Amino acid sequence: MRKRVFSGVQPTGRLTFGNYSTMRHWPKLADDHDCIYCVVDLHSVTITRKPEELRNETRKVFAALLALGIDPDRDIPFIQSHVPAHSELMWLLGCHTMFGELSRMTQFKDKSARHATNVNVGLFTYPVLQAADILLYDAHFVPVGEDQRQHVELSRDICLRFNGRYGDVLTVPEPLIKGAGARVMSLSEPSEKMSKSDPNENATLFVTDGRDTIVKKIKRAVTDSDGAVRYDTENKPGVANLMTLYHISTDKPFGEIEREFDGRGYGVFKAAVAEAVADCLTPVGQRLNEYLSDAAQLDALARRGAEKASERAVKTLERVYNAMGFYKC
Repeated sequence: MRKRVFSGVQPTGRLTFGNYSTMRHWPKLADDHDCIYCVVDLHSVTITRKPEELRNETRKVFAALLALGIDPDRDIPFIQSHVPAHSELMWLLGCHTMFGELSRMTQFKDKSARHATNVNVGLFTYPVLQAADILLYDAHFVPVGEDQRQHVELSRDICLRFNGRYGDVLTVPEPLIKGAGARVMSLSEPSEKMSKSDPNENATLFVTDGRDTIVKKIKRAVTDSDGAVRYDTENKPGVANLMTLYHISTDKPFGEIEREFDGRGYGVFKAAVAEAVADCLTPVGQRLNEYLSDAAQLDALARRGAEKASERAVKTLERVYNAMGFYKC
């Protein structure tokens, strides 16, 4: 039996190059795995969202999955809220999750600080929903960035606790984290992660950026006065970050990149990085616009994905209800 992969992405703003760094591997995983990919719109309402904004961004991110190469004939792309089993399993798993575990989650602490006037219960408990997302599909692997490792570990802990009480009901997942490129940093503050919410537009590369915009942003990226292209995240974070972008775009090892630009200066290096990034993102942006221009097709693919996901989700939910002793007639 082929191993199963599950991952999700929130519809909160435009997808960044950091998202692309993680998601670019997803289509290839279908060669050896059964793959399920989800737009996790329920997660995105822990902050206040305008209804039309949520609706439009959900459509855009679902279209982006397809534009990045997720094949609806081979994979299962869908939208989380279209499968009610996610919310049902969240409640059941929440009864097997400890308060202390959730209070220690790094992202809860960070988001509570950023949204001090809206520290709602959903913000606190959404890691349980994330666990439900993963465990609902018996996922063996979860491709995520390094910053999401803690959430997958919590999913494992919840799963092991549940299985310890009721038997081998759920599949224990593992994080699948690619090495270089798993953490893309800001172009203007390379000590911080690239963020879609950064108020400085020049700090973030978006999947929908055109070639001219990409070139402009990378030309303005922070480097240093040394002039040497060398991968040193501690002493040369800006240069190391640009090397990471180039590595992601070309698959060239860092040693080869250092040799390629040895003695050539930052101007030549930045120009090459910009062209390589644009060559990756431009086709994705074009395919994204094609999907968004055909609303009927996009809606049909979303319904189809939800139907396929529901078939699997309902089976897992039934196992959980039976294991816990719920009366069915």
